[in-house]
Amino acid sequence: MAGKRLQKELLALQNDPPPGMTLNEKSVQNSITQWIVDMEGAPGTLYEGEKFQLLFKFSSRYPFDSPQVMFTGENIPVHPHVYSNGHICLSILTEDWSPALSVQSVCLSIISMLSSCKEKRRPPDNSFYVRTCNKNPKKTKWCYWETCCLK
Repeated sequence: MAGKRLQKELLALQNDPPPGMTLNEKSVQNSITQWIVDMEGAPGTLYEGEKFQLLFKFSSRYPFDSPQVMFTGENIPVHPHVYSNGHICLSILTEDWSPALSVQSVCLSIISMLSSCKEKRRPPDNSFYVRTCNKNPKKTKWCYWETCCLK
């Protein structure tokens, strides 16, 4: 199931990407289970003109299992829900995941999350979390708050 669904979503992302997002074509040449999506901060936001990369990793259980999604590369956005190691505290990436969601809907949620930010700052527990977390952000037991996330 994962292969067919990923092929369909790959085509959708190539043909109709969310605003400011493009699939890094090189990232899917060797494997359909790991994608890099290039992202540009939306106009009129704190992140306008900034460039970021999102890493998507898909298990064989996708779409029943959420993808692992994190920022990667040299520029990790400074945001209350984004840790300096690229981990993103966003409920749809873990407990609120649904097979009805897609890569495009995840991208739109991340754009929306960044676009609504009023102040660039790291989560309050960033230093501790980055030192002690699992490499896979899906293994974190997140505590969701409106203004920040805590492990």
